[in-house]
Amino acid sequence: MKKVLILLLAMAFVFVSAPVFADDIELAKKSTIESILQSKQLRVGFESGYLPFEMTAKDGSFMGFDIDLGKALAKSMGVKWVPVNTAWDGIIPALVTDKFDIIIGGMTITQSRNLQINFSNPYIVVGQAVLLNKKHEGTVKSYKDLNDPKYTIVSRLGTTGEQAAQKMISRANYKSYESEAEAAIEVMSGNADALIYDLPFIEKVQAQQGAGKTIALSTPFTYEPLAMAIRKGDPDFMNYLNNFLFQYKGDGLWQRSYDKWFKSTDWFDKVGN
Repeated sequence: MKKVLILLLAMAFVFVSAPVFADDIELAKKSTIESILQSKQLRVGFESGYLPFEMTAKDGSFMGFDIDLGKALAKSMGVKWVPVNTAWDGIIPALVTDKFDIIIGGMTITQSRNLQINFSNPYIVVGQAVLLNKKHEGTVKSYKDLNDPKYTIVSRLGTTGEQAAQKMISRANYKSYESEAEAAIEVMSGNADALIYDLPFIEKVQAQQGAGKTIALSTPFTYEPLAMAIRKGDPDFMNYLNNFLFQYKGDGLWQRSYDKWFKSTDWFDKVGN
């Protein structure tokens, strides 16, 4: 009797599990991984101009911390890296409609974005900092001191810099610009008091153009993890990305790229206008 019962339970397990296994196989077949391997190319979406993550060199090629990451990911899959330079305000819809396979473009994980797309584990953490017009040196010592209607602060439209400015420095006058470079020029020329933007960009502007014009308050006042973004419903691709990140960091490739783009200024002269 016991053997019959065990046999019946085993048969029941097979019948119940078979549809589940079949569903898993069908889901795997629909993974972006399959289309990448079939096309032999990884299409990576980003918007060039976010220093030092993705930039256009003088020769027209792309370079930067995210570019290194994307190329390493493509190499790990044995496929060609294909850049898809895309306007930031349309980058999520472009991903959702399959204009490319993945976003590797300095995108911060936010809850509102996470409702539309899925994020890998973070590959770096940055935060918002302040580029301050030099006339306020000694008077403004942190972002909190800017929370006053007498100050005009700027950032780029549709970014976490804008969100931080409006939420955490809400009493100041705020203006948005189409690019972070344009906003920085407003601060350097004295038309605005401070730029709120990602720390790497703030430090780059200060190092290249800020002498005698601006000072950088370089302690980030927000926590912003950056991650790769993919379409929803693709657990196999997500699993691959997170395992790739472990390997990328463990092999020392992440650190070498970080040192190149964040600790060195050798690349400054290679950036195109």
